[in-house]
Amino acid sequence: MPWTRRNIVLGGLALLGAGAVRKPAFAAASSFFDGTIVDNGVTFRRTNFAKIDKKWHRQVVKYFSSEPIGTVVVDTRHHFLYVIMENKTAIRYGVGVGREGFKWFGRATIDSKSLWPRWTPPPEMRKRHPELPEFVAGGSPKNPLGPRAMYLHRDGVDTGYRFHGTLEPWSIGKDASSGCIRMFNEDAIDLYQRCPIGTAVQVLPHIADQAENAAQVSQTTPVE
Repeated sequence: MPWTRRNIVLGGLALLGAGAVRKPAFAAASSFFDGTIVDNGVTFRRTNFAKIDKKWHRQVVKYFSSEPIGTVVVDTRHHFLYVIMENKTAIRYGVGVGREGFKWFGRATIDSKSLWPRWTPPPEMRKRHPELPEFVAGGSPKNPLGPRAMYLHRDGVDTGYRFHGTLEPWSIGKDASSGCIRMFNEDAIDLYQRCPIGTAVQVLPHIADQAENAAQVSQTTPVE
């Protein structure tokens, strides 16, 4: 549940503040986008990866894990999501994770997925933020889930947590959500394609040191 007050006002920092602050804030937010992309009939803003630190870019890294190939492992402390591959490698994505008080850890499975999902804030979130709408339609530029959502279940029960895109690419690499795992929209689309229903997920507070040369992972091979 990755909504913040910035999302409510036209998707982020664009209209925060007033007067002389408005234009600089809008410019700062807009710099994280570069043109548009059409996906399944929906036009959305393309991430300006030239603005993003390369360590958060999707890339292949050396990675040692006892988890089966295809498992998704999330390192919440270092803000990375890994898809375990063959030959002791993984695809690594930069992510945003739950802020203090909203973190969660454990095992789950991706039991359902949605393309351009509708977002319905849960009752407890609407209690904290009564200004939230009852729902936001899929494909809306104000929808915080972005182009894809993967729903995490445990023992057949929806945990309420998801992997999904974001309206705020600047929040990747930060503790920013209400527990869900945020991704660049392009990365959410990529992960959606790689993860069939039933994909195993493990969310841990600290696993990045299992990656070979963890201190230098930003030098690894980017995924095209």
